[in-house]
Amino acid sequence: MAAPPTPQPPVTVRTFAQRLTATPRAARLARHLAVNQLHAWGVPYGTDPSDAVALIVAELAANAVTHGRVPGRDFELRLSLVAGSVRIEVTDTRADRHAHVLPPAKLLDESGRGLLLVDALADRWEVLDRDPPPGKTVRAEVDLPGWLSLARRAKRA
Repeated sequence: MAAPPTPQPPVTVRTFAQRLTATPRAARLARHLAVNQLHAWGVPYGTDPSDAVALIVAELAANAVTHGRVPGRDFELRLSLVAGSVRIEVTDTRADRHAHVLPPAKLLDESGRGLLLVDALADRWEVLDRDPPPGKTVRAEVDLPGWLSLARRAKRA
């Protein structure tokens, strides 16, 4: 007789999405919205995952405003609390996916290190074509140790 299947936790526990104007002020707001949402989901301010997500959101939102901006078009921040991690997605309307290729690191450059930070802080990241086109989505994930307790708390909320 086969053992009963192990119950699987839900794939997506919580999702947050916000469209923001493509301005530096909105890029800063995206970071604040992200850490506040994580805190509401039980990922406290100042923890390693919260700090990593804050920096990733700041970099991706700044890139969306600086490099992905199309006049009159917004960018979108989406956070998902998924099985074992926080997924961050920043979508803009510029179709140039090559803008999100890791540049060679130059020691004395004053800019251009954003994606290097994302690469260092995220457990996984990728660039996807936006659906519907035009545009792209940069998706990054930060693993959450002890996510089952977060899932249970979020389910009760």
